[in-house]
Amino acid sequence: MADPFARFNGIFFEKSRLAIAALLYRDEYATFTTIKGRIEASDGAAYAHLERLIEGGYLEKRKEVAGMKAQTVYRLTATGRREFEAYLGAVEELLLSTPRKGRKK
Repeated sequence: MADPFARFNGIFFEKSRLAIAALLYRDEYATFTTIKGRIEASDGAAYAHLERLIEGGYLEKRKEVAGMKAQTVYRLTATGRREFEAYLGAVEELLLSTPRKGRKK
């Protein structure tokens, strides 16, 4: 099996993008307003992280009408879900292979 350090997908290293991926992995979809609030970011910062994930093929967005106003909804693509699961697997493997004081390998 490949070294878990080599399997890390760098796009998820940034905490806001990691939080966005985790939120969408758990909840399947979320509005811009929800994401912005959950990652505690400004409009500009949230938009930049979301666009980076879209450009990488990890997210998709669509416009919806809710009541009298439009909103943007985001979700992970199949690639995004697969890559996030691989990232989680690499983190888990790394943590389980790291010796801790008092723990036998």
